[in-house]
Amino acid sequence: MNHRLFACCFLFLCAGAAQAVTPRSCHLPGVEEALRCYSLPVPLAAASGPTLNLHVTVAPAFREAARADPVFVLAGGPGEAGSDVLPLLSTAFRRVRATRDIVFIDQRGTGMSGRLDCPSRPEQDTMLEAQLDQELLACIAAAKKTHQLAAYTTASAARDIEQVRVQLGYGKINVWGGSYGTRLGQAYARAYPASVRTLVLDGVAAPEQVIPAGGRDSQTALDNLFATCAKDAACNTAYPNLRAEFAAISARVDQGQVAIAMADPRTALPVKFTLGSARYFGTVHSILYSAPDTRRLPFLIHSAYLGHWEPFVARRNLANDFAADGSNAILLHLAVVCAEDVPRMTPQLLASDAGILTHALAERMPAMCQAMDVPPVAWRAPTIIDAPALLFSGAMDPVTPPHRAASAATHMRHARQIVVANAGHGVSQLGCAPRLLRTFLDNPDKPLDATCLDDIPAPSFQLGSAGPQP
Repeated sequence: MNHRLFACCFLFLCAGAAQAVTPRSCHLPGVEEALRCYSLPVPLAAASGPTLNLHVTVAPAFREAARADPVFVLAGGPGEAGSDVLPLLSTAFRRVRATRDIVFIDQRGTGMSGRLDCPSRPEQDTMLEAQLDQELLACIAAAKKTHQLAAYTTASAARDIEQVRVQLGYGKINVWGGSYGTRLGQAYARAYPASVRTLVLDGVAAPEQVIPAGGRDSQTALDNLFATCAKDAACNTAYPNLRAEFAAISARVDQGQVAIAMADPRTALPVKFTLGSARYFGTVHSILYSAPDTRRLPFLIHSAYLGHWEPFVARRNLANDFAADGSNAILLHLAVVCAEDVPRMTPQLLASDAGILTHALAERMPAMCQAMDVPPVAWRAPTIIDAPALLFSGAMDPVTPPHRAASAATHMRHARQIVVANAGHGVSQLGCAPRLLRTFLDNPDKPLDATCLDDIPAPSFQLGSAGPQP
């Protein structure tokens, strides 16, 4: 991940930060500017027990007369670190940073805050999914010997945010959360209402949402893609039987009949493996997160139907590359989901929310959670959030579509939802959204004209190996 920040001691003082903690100037991988990095101790579980060190990155405001209320950035996942999303500085926060510090927190168990993850090896690309599950189970067993996995919950992460705010000497803060970060942001706003000036939530998770059970939402996104392709003359001409081709491939994958022999997209060496349902459907699901990526999916499906799996596998590698930075910390992900979501995955919920893209994951989760053996966190009815809230939704989002934000807004006294027609999972960096963020943070009680987001165009479909049509 790339990061663009610089350090300035005077801005640190202007923002009202505490003198008790000392930052270090740091250059994170791929960064052109120096950042302020902190290692802040927080209690692991009880105040009198062991601690862990949170990594916090501060991008100081550009102007010396910085406002006292920074923006705290909460990444997604769960399992993504704040330091993984630092590129947002040059996109979503490029206007906000003019007058406000931007604070990125590596949530406990992610990034440089004691990352809870499993080793990733090139050999895993060709393993059967049963072999991958065995490796994960062995990793879980080893982690349980050295880590208190029950200490890694959303509530604990919310307490950490308050610790960071206090230790850095800030007063009220603005909270920006993306994806799972919206769940964490809502939890923080409910636990520490006096500390929150505003909330900006992008890709909003509803309080009642169960992360692994999103079959209807993902199926709706997939159906919308098929319908859009059928209405587009060029796409329909190139892929007239797209839905049938996808169904045929999916059935073969489910039956374990897709054995692939090809040149490895990374090394060009011959490779053979069987494509399992979890990887296949998981790749399709991940593609639907991005609006431009979604318009490449018909080409990938059609190529695979013809027996040319190279483009699909290359795209799978893009999401799961063993050398990639910023991937989710799987053990942290499981610690949160197994405690907070899986206990609510009732047979009734799974039956009512069935979907082809998520069933493989939903079926695997109980065994993984049994191995994690973390105590369930009781779900509590959400209380009302008083802070002004701006909620961004992409109409093409397969995991947190607009109805999820609408549900979350019913528990907020001052919420404004903005739906962007040609966006997927993530809006803040698109079009005029960075300007709207600045406008909202400067005057959160005033009306916000978001019609400029209607100008974001629909991406073009990819019609061949050369890429999207002009």
